[in-house]
Amino acid sequence: MTKPAEAHYGIDIGGSKMELVAYGDAALLQERFRKRVATPGHSFEAFLDAVCGLVQDADAALGLQGSVGLGAPGVTDPRTGRQLSSNVPALNGQALAPALQARLGRPVAIGNDCQCFALSEAHGGAAAAYPSMFGAIIGTGAGGGFCQQGQLLRGRNGLAGEWGHSALPALLQQKYQLPLWSCACGLTGCLERYVSGTGYAALYRHFAGLGAAEGLDVPAIEALAEAAEPLALNVREMHLDLLAYGLAQLVLIEDPHVIVLGGGLSKLQRLYAQLPEAMSRHLFASVQVPEVLPPRFGDAAGTRGAALLGMQRTHSA
Repeated sequence: MTKPAEAHYGIDIGGSKMELVAYGDAALLQERFRKRVATPGHSFEAFLDAVCGLVQDADAALGLQGSVGLGAPGVTDPRTGRQLSSNVPALNGQALAPALQARLGRPVAIGNDCQCFALSEAHGGAAAAYPSMFGAIIGTGAGGGFCQQGQLLRGRNGLAGEWGHSALPALLQQKYQLPLWSCACGLTGCLERYVSGTGYAALYRHFAGLGAAEGLDVPAIEALAEAAEPLALNVREMHLDLLAYGLAQLVLIEDPHVIVLGGGLSKLQRLYAQLPEAMSRHLFASVQVPEVLPPRFGDAAGTRGAALLGMQRTHSA
């Protein structure tokens, strides 16, 4: 008997655009439909219209109803189901999943971009051969997701993987004479402010005595370090140590078999050789440091991970 056709829709929501990709096989490697539209940032009804329009277009093109997963920026309050999003103000305070489910007549799974990245790399990605993995996004911010046996573990508040909002340790703050920067989350001294790509550039700016509108981006700082410019070399080593500390804490708390990097800093090839040894300096001697790997799917992880969320929810319903 021929198995009925399936489609799994992954929708990646960004501050300026949203994209739906329909995948047609269980491994989510076969792309069957793709469409991108602008993200309505200030009207919730217009946002719902845009998402539902994408899903309806995919249904019409494929001649079936696909499962729906959505990667949305921000977090979902587990008590109320309401969203908090700085990138898409229209979502703030809105119960997004129930609204979409009512409009579409099917279940809708929602995760954030970091969780979608981790889930994608755990299924057919760089971490496919490992029992557990942590996907660490290091780009504009620093976040991640933890998967075990291919399942995303969210935690009570849906915050599992938010390692960027753990605190900068006093020992490293004193060692490098670091300023204590406030974070958009409301805390002070979050690791994200120092280890993200934005943080790397901010560290160089701080020690160079430059203003907020001045300074260099990460590729320029890396180029200076390769040219043996002293400040760039010092900041690069400082950033490596801070990043290694943050990932070492993940090893102590979640003990993943492998760490897969995502985001802009995942393109720095030196990190894959340097991070394991640097992490070991923040761990006791008997700890086996996990491999640190580059991603397989890169920019495709958002839609692919969202599609996996939808598929897993549909199969468990």
